[in-house]
Parts: sequence; C-alpha cells; structure tokens
Amino acid sequence: MTYDIERIAALLDEGVRDKVYPGAVWAVGDAHAIRAHGTTGVLDPGEPDVPMRTDTVFDAASLTKILAVWSSIGALWEDGALNLDQPLGGFWPEVTGHPLGAVTARQLLTHTAGLPLRAQLKNLYGTDRDDIRRGVLHEQLPRRPGEAVEYTDRAALILGYLAEHLSGQPLDQLATARVWQPLGMNSTRFGPLPDAIAARCAPTELDQDTDTHLKGVAHDFSARLLGGACGIAGTFTVLDDLATFLRYMLGIGTGTGQAGFGPTWTAKSLTSQTGALTPVRGLFWHPAPATASTDSVWVHYGFTGTGMWISPHQERWAVLLTNKVYYTRDRQPLSDVRNTFRELVFE
Repeated sequence: MTYDIERIAALLDEGVRDKVYPGAVWAVGDAHAIRAHGTTGVLDPGEPDVPMRTDTVFDAASLTKILAVWSSIGALWEDGALNLDQPLGGFWPEVTGHPLGAVTARQLLTHTAGLPLRAQLKNLYGTDRDDIRRGVLHEQLPRRPGEAVEYTDRAALILGYLAEHLSGQPLDQLATARVWQPLGMNSTRFGPLPDAIAARCAPTELDQDTDTHLKGVAHDFSARLLGGACGIAGTFTVLDDLATFLRYMLGIGTGTGQAGFGPTWTAKSLTSQTGALTPVRGLFWHPAPATASTDSVWVHYGFTGTGMWISPHQERWAVLLTNKVYYTRDRQPLSDVRNTFRELVFE
C-alpha cells in the first residue's frame, strides 16, 4: 500500500495559501496502523506562530452523527434492543400516535423518513429543551416515509433521542461507555470543552455576539441550543481518535478494544440500503463522489471542515481535518480539495 505523500502535502499546502482553511491535519492508514500523516498551516490566523499539530482538537460537527449516533445505534442493534424495520410508534411511547410513529430506524439512517430538511429548532419550538424534543418528535412529515432520499439533520437528532430512550442514558454517556472509552478515544467528547483543552482547539466561525471565533464551543447552533450534546453535532475529537475508530471498523478483533458495535453493523452500513432510490445511501454513510459501486469509498463530512473516508474493499481509510468555516461557509473550495485528496488516497 503506497501513498503519494508529496502530492497530498502539496494539495493541502495550497489550500492554506488560497485561504480555503487556516490549517489542516491529515492521516491515511489501514486496519493496523496510520501509514502516513501530516499537518499544514496554523491553528488560528490571529496567532500565526502557533502551527497546526497532530493533537489539535477539532469541532467534528456532523461527524458526531457517526462517532456518537451511528455507533451507539449500532451497539443497540447488536444488543437486539432495536429492530431497524419496526415502526417507531410500536415501541416508543413519545411518538406513538404521531406521524413519526410510522417511520423506521432504517429510514432515519438512510434519510428516507420524509422529515423536514432544516433544523430551525429555535424558530419553531423556542429555547426550552423539553419543548424542542416534544416539537421534533411530534412534528408533521413533509413527505411520506420511503418516498425519497433527502439529507436532514433531523434524522440524527431523532436517532439520538431514540438511543437515549432505548438505553436510558444521555447520548454523551452512552457514546462514551459503548464506543469511545472501550476504543481508547480519550480525547473525544461533547463540548463545551474545559479551558485547558479548548486552548488546543481549532477555532471556527466568528461569533457575532462576542466578536470572537468560536473555540471549544460547538459551531452548530442547534447543538449549542441543546447544551452542547445532541445527535446533530457537538463532538470534539483529534486525529488519533478518528484513526482508532476507522481502524476498528476495518479490523475489528485485531487487537483494539471492543466497541459496542461489530463487523455485522459495519458491513451493513457500508452497503446500499436505499434500493432503487437515489442518491445511494448506506446507514448514515454514503459513497464518495465518482467511486464505483462495487468498491465504494464511503464518506462522511462535517460542516466545519472535517471529513473521514473508509474503503473495506481497498482496506484503507483517510481523515482530513480543517477549520474551513474560520474563513467562509462556502462549501465548494473545500469540496475540490476533499475530492482531490480522496483521489490521491484511494485511486
């Protein structure tokens, strides 16, 4: 297994020069180890003498959906506590008799549940957490379940609530106990971060209320509204922890600690679960652009500029962590970098 490390480094250095992101941290590897890694740029353009480091803490944003929700739901499924195809109303009293009661966990995991496409929690339900939960679980569905594939943050929020219902634990405690702690992911946690850890955190977007860049506090407004921990976003992590997580997915049983989910859940999730509907989705994972269906590279991105890829067929994985929202919410510049990075690693 070889990687063009010089071309990867040149690509990511160019992203710094073009102000796609202040800095980046990356690694590629297999089930056994990190095979190559690097850093570029600075932690914060306001402190140009502080470089990005491999132990920089990143706001993972939507990688929370994989690190906390997908993995915890997988653990509950492995336990036999969840039937993916049973309508939620059959076992979850909070949604019984409401539109969401007809939806299944599989439909939530494949973004085919017919949910609203935007969170807009504060505008709809105010700022009380109980009111938000009740509003989300009792809302109307714009589409019939199973009709279309439409990505929405609501799916992860609801699955987080479902995991809490089934386990009797808050999502942060469940993910820690069933996934992060067993795997030794000791730097992965929900925010807000303690000051000592926040000092190593890559800052994200400028907060208009304080006129400072968010650091150690979730960039995602819904996560902040819900106290920092929810299914949508709010997790902070480091390169080594993501490498551990992806290595475990590729090589379960090869020496790493054992998380609550296992190889059956991973294999099911990294295959098409949407039938004739497009775009193709696995269970919260989706094929990276322009990859063949028989040997797909599966990917998940975070809005702040994070991303991770995995290919069981090629037996390799990759992580690219940036804080691109420091500069802009425009997705395209980073999309171009991500696509080229993926090509250099997997093709």
